Amino acid sequence: MFSRRDLTKLIIPLIFEQILAVLMGMADTVMVASCSEAAVSGVSLIDGINVLLLQLFAALAVGGSVVVSQYLGKKDFESAKKSAKQLVFATVFIAVIISVLCITFRINLIHLIFGNLDPEVFESAKTYFLITAIGYPFISLFNAGAALFRAIGNAKLSLKCSLLMNIINVVGNAILIYGFNMGVAGAAIATTGSMIIGAFIMVYNITHQETEVKIDTFKHYRPNLQIIEKIFLVGIPSGLENGMFHVGKLLTAGLIASFGTVSITANAIGNNLSNLATIPEMAIGLAMITVVGRCVGAKEFDQARHYTKLLMKVSYIGIIALNVVMIFLLKPILGIYNLSVPTFELTLEIMTMYCIGAMIFAVPAFGLPNALRAAGDVKFTMVTSIITMWACRIGLSYLFGLTFELGLVGVWLAMMCDWVIRSAFFYFRYKGKVWLTKGVV
Repeated sequence: MFSRRDLTKLIIPLIFEQILAVLMGMADTVMVASCSEAAVSGVSLIDGINVLLLQLFAALAVGGSVVVSQYLGKKDFESAKKSAKQLVFATVFIAVIISVLCITFRINLIHLIFGNLDPEVFESAKTYFLITAIGYPFISLFNAGAALFRAIGNAKLSLKCSLLMNIINVVGNAILIYGFNMGVAGAAIATTGSMIIGAFIMVYNITHQETEVKIDTFKHYRPNLQIIEKIFLVGIPSGLENGMFHVGKLLTAGLIASFGTVSITANAIGNNLSNLATIPEMAIGLAMITVVGRCVGAKEFDQARHYTKLLMKVSYIGIIALNVVMIFLLKPILGIYNLSVPTFELTLEIMTMYCIGAMIFAVPAFGLPNALRAAGDVKFTMVTSIITMWACRIGLSYLFGLTFELGLVGVWLAMMCDWVIRSAFFYFRYKGKVWLTKGVV
């Protein structure tokens, strides 16, 4: 169903798009680092909340992408268009509600999740949370549009849009942080502004390009509960899975905060760089949703297995090559952040451990379940991820970090254990046949 050229046209833009997405987060952290380590800590703590919520929006987008891909595989183009419109409205509606709640209760949420922070860290966190929460509806709209274009094999549009958003973010950071001395607020304004522009570009293209997912008009919208249910059938379990995963990160962030500012900052830099280290897996995982979804929609189950194996091999090649290079370049990369010696050494230790683990377990732990999701087997991935998250990522973090007194290194070691267990469960599920019978359309 997919030629090598088709896969290349889908995967290459996704890789560059993921690079740009990671660079946007790194740009904020690097530029805010010129203010103070407390500013970096505040931004990193709120980024934990932001990533949690953005993953929810992304999961809903994945739900829509799976439904649209399966309809396209069945050659049911009318239902594909209807599903696209329902996805856009449903995700934005949910994002607006979450945005209002976060803006209203941001101080309570910060205290609830992170406890009593250093006053300077708290002020940075409060400011960054307020401004970035305004952008939630816009990033959800961008994600929905990007997912729809990926479903038809067009990943170039979201790549171009991501490039523009990154340019706006970096230039905005430079002007507001360095030119107007706005610090954390400047970084938040630049990030939110880039999201707004990206959303409007995506809306324009969805409504003007003649494609299988074109939305002719947003007027006279009526919820189609049958289609929304199908989107949520995939999106909600995926959202819960991603949500619980990042809840685990937030809970361990509270533990990390008790280790002090050095550990908070090292964890923040580590989170930035860890996203960079897994770019091949993230990009090819997104491609897998489109490819496997189409195969399952067309009832071509042998091809679904074939492309899953092929894409996993490509992902392994990419992630091994990237992480070998990263291990050798970690010291000069960390030098960009202007860190204190203790923070530098701690970040170097956890990132070396992370790169080694990523080369072995990142693909089966996070890439392979995308094939299961694309086929509609979302409940299994959700339950597995939640169990391993609570048992390993949280439980072992407290055991290694507190009981064994390994601190931040123990928290990251617990994450590696989570990867190992997840990989085993997903591999054995893939080897069976049940996951191929879970189609949602």
